[in-house]
Amino acid sequence: MISLGLLGAGRIGQTHATALLGREDARLAAVHDPDTKAAESVARRTGARVTGVEEILADATVDAVLICTPTDLHAAQAEQAAAAGKAIFCEKPIDLDLARARLCAERVRPAGVPFMLGFQRRFDPHFADLRARLRAGAIGDAELVQITSRDPVPPPLAYIQRSGGLFKDMMIHDLDMARFLLGQELQVVSATGAALTDPTIGAAGDIDTAVVTLRAAGGALVVISNSRRALYGYDQRVEVHGARGLLAVENVPTTAVLAAGAEGMTRQPHQPFFMQRYAEAYRAEIDAFLALIRGDDVAVPGLDDGLAALELAESCQSRARDLRAKTGQ
Repeated sequence: MISLGLLGAGRIGQTHATALLGREDARLAAVHDPDTKAAESVARRTGARVTGVEEILADATVDAVLICTPTDLHAAQAEQAAAAGKAIFCEKPIDLDLARARLCAERVRPAGVPFMLGFQRRFDPHFADLRARLRAGAIGDAELVQITSRDPVPPPLAYIQRSGGLFKDMMIHDLDMARFLLGQELQVVSATGAALTDPTIGAAGDIDTAVVTLRAAGGALVVISNSRRALYGYDQRVEVHGARGLLAVENVPTTAVLAAGAEGMTRQPHQPFFMQRYAEAYRAEIDAFLALIRGDDVAVPGLDDGLAALELAESCQSRARDLRAKTGQ
C-alpha cells in the first residue's frame, strides 16, 4: 500500500484526492492546506489526517507527495520533498520563472526520487489514441497541428494575479501537448494576445485571448489558440493534418445523444470544465504515478518536459509582450 501526502487542498488537490478514493494499492494518509476548512473537507472524504508540510515530509510512512499548492511554492516544496526522499508528483509548472525551475531540477535530480509533472492531458484516452495513430503513420508525416483550448469562464481575479499569466498557466498544457503528439522540440514563430473577454484581466496586466504559431523540428507548423471564455462549454480540440489525411479529437459532450426533428438537429453540450472533461485522465495520471513509484516501466512527463514547456511559454509571453509594445495594444 503506497501512502501519499497531499500539499494543497484546492480545486486540483481535491481532484487528485478523489482519484485516490477506493484504491486498494494506495491511500491518502495526510493533507495540508493553509485553508483549514479545505483540508478538513478532503480529510473527511478520504480518511487522511490534517497536518503540516514539515510533518508530512518528516513522516517515514509517507512514500510520496502530491504538490498541488500555488505555483510559486512548487519549486521549494519539490526540493524539500526530494531531500526527504519522497516520490514527487508536482502540478505544472515547476515555477513561474524558468531560471528558478532549472535550479529546482538541478536540486531534485541528484536525489534520485521518482518525479512526475502534472500534464494530465497526456493521459486523456482520446489524445493518447490520436498520438498512437500518428506515431504508427496513419496519416504520414504531420504537416499542420491545430490545438484549441477555451475555458468556459475567466478565473477569479485573485487567481489571475498569482497564475503567472495565460501562457504559463493555461497554454503551457497545449505547448506540452504539441511536444507530446509530435515527439519533437518546438520553436516559437509568433505570439500575440489581448484582453478581450474581461477588462479586469487586462487591468491586472494579463491577457485572456492568445494565438501562437510554432515550428516543429521536423518542419510541421503548430497553431495554438486560447481563450478564457467559451459560453458553449469547455472547448478542447486537437487536429493533425498530414500527408495522407487527418486525425482529430473533437469536444466530448455530456452525453452522445443527438436529437433530430423538423426544427433541426441538436447535440448535448460539452463537458462544463476540466474536472469533468479530464476525469478519466486524472485517474490514469494517478495510475501512472503509482506505477512510477513501484518502479514499473512507464512513460510520464518529467523535469525535462516541464522545463521545455515553460521555456516555450516564456518565449510566447516575451514575443506577445514585444508585439503589444510595438503596436501600442
